[in-house]
Amino acid sequence: MTITQFTHEFEAAMPQLKSYLFRITASIEDTEDIVQDTFIKASLKLDSFRGESTVKTWIFTIASNIAKDNLRAKKRWPEEVTDICREKALANPNYFPEIAAIRQNSLQAEFEIKEHITFCLTCIAKSLPLEQQICLLLKEVYEFKVAEIAEIVETTEAMVKYYLHTGRSKMVHLYEGRCALINKEGTCHQCSELNGIFNPKQDFEVEKNKIEFDKRANDPNREAILDLRLQIMKEIDPFNSKGSALQLHHIQHNRKIMENIPEKEG
Repeated sequence: MTITQFTHEFEAAMPQLKSYLFRITASIEDTEDIVQDTFIKASLKLDSFRGESTVKTWIFTIASNIAKDNLRAKKRWPEEVTDICREKALANPNYFPEIAAIRQNSLQAEFEIKEHITFCLTCIAKSLPLEQQICLLLKEVYEFKVAEIAEIVETTEAMVKYYLHTGRSKMVHLYEGRCALINKEGTCHQCSELNGIFNPKQDFEVEKNKIEFDKRANDPNREAILDLRLQIMKEIDPFNSKGSALQLHHIQHNRKIMENIPEKEG
């Protein structure tokens, strides 16, 4: 494979690679650094590519290894991350002026419930063990096969299936107790709160109905609701969407809080 061929393949994989890395790092800066490091490392190792996997899988393998090295030393986020960060945002006098400035100056600052769902999923998934988070995203959002994921995370197919099962089970459990979209007793109402702030004239229940959460709220198959969330995430590019500027700001805010929060709070 020539460098020209590789560059073409890399550019084709770039949108998914960037969104994947952002969703596991929650950092725009880390994402950009890892993308650049992946391109350099892969370019230098072109002679080692034997075509036993797709170029895309090979690229994701290199990027995932770099990301894992970056993330190993960092603590996982707590399950109640959205509660912690909400309280910090409300206590920060600069937070809402920053949001207002984004809304005024960006064409990608709309608040949409779908985008907030992907934001929430990104944050909560960071409470999973790293391997579970990576496998869940690769399989359910980026549509890699189990065998390809095993190559990317350098483990067996049996372990990938285990990570997927345990990761999905934990996410279903977390959402059941927290999310007011699917459980009236849920503790988190951020979707409706933020809709009221950013879209005061928009009926939240009408918007919720559009994405079938009301219809699914009584579905005994709670994994189907997780699948709905993952499908929504699959459809949204966090860097290029109607609300990307707003949601990127939210994620960056949460990351900074999680990096600086005392251990006893996290």
